[in-house]
Amino acid sequence: MVVVTLAVLKVEQEYADLADIGAHQLKMAKKDFVAEAIKAYLEIRREEIRQNMLATMAKLDGSARSEISLLTGLSADRIDELGGVREER
Repeated sequence: MVVVTLAVLKVEQEYADLADIGAHQLKMAKKDFVAEAIKAYLEIRREEIRQNMLATMAKLDGSARSEISLLTGLSADRIDELGGVREER
């Protein structure tokens, strides 16, 4: 069984044209070229991504308040002003 997922990726025409040229020159499908480019970009920025993930995780202390704060961008004080949260799980 083959599962195919299609996703539209919208970019400025200038970048779409560059992807066309790059794919053509490397004799590969544009979708394969874009996939490899994304993988290479993420590899280059791997440490930055890791540091950002660690900083985000450090904001979580196991409480519902910290999860809501992270998801909404509201401070813990603002969450309390709005009625707080139950910590029961």
